[in-house]
Amino acid sequence: MKRKSTYPALVIHGGAWDIPDDAVDAHYRGIQKALKVGWAILKKGGSSVDAVEESIIILENDSTFDAGRGSFLNSLGEIELDASIMNGKTFRAGAVAAVKNIQNPISLSRLIMEKSEHILLTGLGANRFAKEHKVPFCKMEDLLLDRELQRWLKLQKEPDYSTKDAFRMKQRKLPSGTVGAVAMDKAGVICAGTSTGGTPNKYPGRVGDSPLIGCGTYADSSVGGVSTTGWGEAMIKVVMAKTVIDIMEQNGGDPEDAAKKGITILDKKAAGFGGVIVLNKKGHIGIAYNTPRMARAYITSAMKNPVIEVE
Repeated sequence: MKRKSTYPALVIHGGAWDIPDDAVDAHYRGIQKALKVGWAILKKGGSSVDAVEESIIILENDSTFDAGRGSFLNSLGEIELDASIMNGKTFRAGAVAAVKNIQNPISLSRLIMEKSEHILLTGLGANRFAKEHKVPFCKMEDLLLDRELQRWLKLQKEPDYSTKDAFRMKQRKLPSGTVGAVAMDKAGVICAGTSTGGTPNKYPGRVGDSPLIGCGTYADSSVGGVSTTGWGEAMIKVVMAKTVIDIMEQNGGDPEDAAKKGITILDKKAAGFGGVIVLNKKGHIGIAYNTPRMARAYITSAMKNPVIEVE
């Protein structure tokens, strides 16, 4: 029996890692609020692009997550942000990497998608584009939390610390609160977006999967949309988002199967870990992860109440 289409639809994530017990409630509230904002847009007939951007803005402004305010510091004690967004109908995309002093890099990514011939702008170039388009800047102090400053100070006393070594050993307690959203509007247009502050104590200029189209974000309205979270280097190696899309294109559009197979590939080929949220062209949702917990939430037109989980 064929499943009916259920769109509009929206699925979001707030990171996949070993979320501590005392942080579960904050993650729950954060993704609940983001879902509510995005769903209100879709219910009124708004676009999937608007829903994805506004949902992610809520998460970037919530210091619970590693995106925007509350992001991790790099090894120099700076905050560098990455983000991307893609329209699955037009195949246009926009992204920023290692950008500073921008609280909502997802909005800057959208501007690049809609106002530029390019897809990815980095560092000073991204900041210059922001200035030209009157995107408000903020001070680093506006993004910095004492929680992250103390984490950074502690890591400076550990000269042998390496996120690469820790991930290779599958030490899954390292924080990774990347955020993302995938939406389908009433017109059937799918949009996906992802935003992150990267990994703690990362090398300056390090870029993970989040701003890379096909790795951290991908949308094709004829198939579906994906946003990822987890160890970026491993996600890049298996081109995670596009791999999941390709699996879904081959398996008859089953998002749950595609998500699970994607995570299996991530683990088998790159010894990686993380999670994916998936939405197919009919508005059906799939979620998979191989970490202790993942913060995620979703709702479709066929549901009376949303599903919100941090487990």
